[in-house]
Amino acid sequence: MLRVVVVALAALFAAGSALAQDDLVATPAKFAVIMDYETGAVLFEKNADEPTPPASMSKLMTSAIVFDRIKSGQLKPTDEFVVSENAWREKEGSSMWVRVDTRIKVIDLLRGIIIQSGNDACIVVAENIAGSEEAFADLMTKKAREWGLNNSTFGNAHGKPHPKQLMSMRDIALLSRRIIKEYPDYFKIYSERDFTWEGIKQPNRNPLLGSFPGADGLKTGHTEEAGYGLAGTAVQDGVRRIVVFHGMASEKDRSVEAQRLMRIAFNDFTNRVLYDEGDIVGDALVFKGADKTTPLVVKEKISAILHRSVADAVKATVIYEGPVRAPIAEGQEIGYLRIETPSGDRREYPLYAGKAVREIGPFGKIALAAKTLLLPKRAPSTEPAPEGAQ
Repeated sequence: MLRVVVVALAALFAAGSALAQDDLVATPAKFAVIMDYETGAVLFEKNADEPTPPASMSKLMTSAIVFDRIKSGQLKPTDEFVVSENAWREKEGSSMWVRVDTRIKVIDLLRGIIIQSGNDACIVVAENIAGSEEAFADLMTKKAREWGLNNSTFGNAHGKPHPKQLMSMRDIALLSRRIIKEYPDYFKIYSERDFTWEGIKQPNRNPLLGSFPGADGLKTGHTEEAGYGLAGTAVQDGVRRIVVFHGMASEKDRSVEAQRLMRIAFNDFTNRVLYDEGDIVGDALVFKGADKTTPLVVKEKISAILHRSVADAVKATVIYEGPVRAPIAEGQEIGYLRIETPSGDRREYPLYAGKAVREIGPFGKIALAAKTLLLPKRAPSTEPAPEGAQ
């Protein structure tokens, strides 16, 4: 029989603390995500899975494909790409100012994309990798699926308006996390403050750089139809957070909201340790055992990142098939512990027997059988075990 036992944590669902974390953070942005880098946990979200035109934030995907090819050995940073007339003519919006029929190193094109947000640099990369920008956009969509970005499609390499050019904020946050984790040597480019090409010095457009402590990436975006957005990240005291939002009305509003959401990401959330390695979280009933129960222990530290005002509102539930038949070995996996946070995050951790339980001997079995025979008869129930039953 499946047994579900709610575990009492200190101040579990304390009075006034049952609000979801999303109710405790407000933003004028139409779409937003705050993510913890280390765990990937989403601390706050607003319309996080709704695909929307990402503008130049889609250049994160363009760069990530180049990073991935360098890491796999398909490209070298010193490889040179040829500038086509098509790429040279791309002057609408931000530009690296590439010259037709010249050759540019991949590492310089990456700086042109990341720092200068050059649409022309994106086309150079797309044409040299996939043969055409359309084919590269198809590659971007294919890679998005491979990397678990299920709400992203692409129609071009740079992010200008296109019916297929759509990304969700969760996908942008996941992609940002991937870039930081998988390509650390090239992620550093996102923190560079300016880049000069063809004698034209252009600044990095990320408003967090130099203004928010620990900020070191990633990318801004803007189109008339989508508004102003940003994917940003920072590290403080060894903790990294990722903030993504979109749909602000102006560049100034974007800058102000970037600072505010990043402050919230660090100041309003705390990492609470729920259980340490080896902690007993409950007991499992034992059938035909010398002991009636065995303690259930976790073998890893379990923690959750919570808004400070709901840090006690965590639900812990022990789930196992029981009573568990003896004999039971110490360390035998018995069931699992489900942890649910106010943000809706649900995680499960295996539970193990903290003590061996031997099977009762022949005389014990006889006594147990006799006791069972003396119990009053009743019709078998077809109802599932109620939550909290033991």
